[in-house]
Amino acid sequence: MTTIGRGSTAHHLEKVEAPGSMLTKTAAKALAVLRISTGFVFLWAFLDKTFGWGFATPSARSWINGGSPTKGFLSSVDVGPGWLQTFFHNIAGNPVTDWLFMLALLGIGLAFILGIGMRIAAGATVILMAMMWLAEFPLDKTGAKGAPSGSTNPITDYHFIYAVTGIVLALTYAGHTWGLGKWWASLPIVQKNRWLI
Repeated sequence: MTTIGRGSTAHHLEKVEAPGSMLTKTAAKALAVLRISTGFVFLWAFLDKTFGWGFATPSARSWINGGSPTKGFLSSVDVGPGWLQTFFHNIAGNPVTDWLFMLALLGIGLAFILGIGMRIAAGATVILMAMMWLAEFPLDKTGAKGAPSGSTNPITDYHFIYAVTGIVLALTYAGHTWGLGKWWASLPIVQKNRWLI
């Protein structure tokens, strides 16, 4: 700890090293909390849509009761260019779309919570959030019928924040603290294929 005196006031400065050369234990724990919390957001969405726990999805519309996890959201897209609206309407409720969406939610959630496969989870998060951003198209202030779109920020919204969070978690090896990241990274298949980290 370095002490610098300025007049009658003493300032205490922690030693700061160049970026990339140090991650404090406190910062690693904060990243672990962020990782687990973010993972739980995705896992909860998967569980609620699958079992219809009544938070965002009522039981009658749950996936196990024959509901589609994508139909309601994608079929109501009314923002963005017309071709984009048509695209989302056409894939709404499609079994392939439902399975890809639900597998993404489950995979991202489990990977972040467990701290394994962080690079794949980060890539999947970016793709999923980009698709959802396009579906909500926050650049539009109004929908196709002239009603307010509900967009609060055309650039940096929760889709962007989740995508950046996934990237930061992967790049900082956030799965090594309070997760299975170190064990996962030591596996021979992961050692040979570093993209699996």
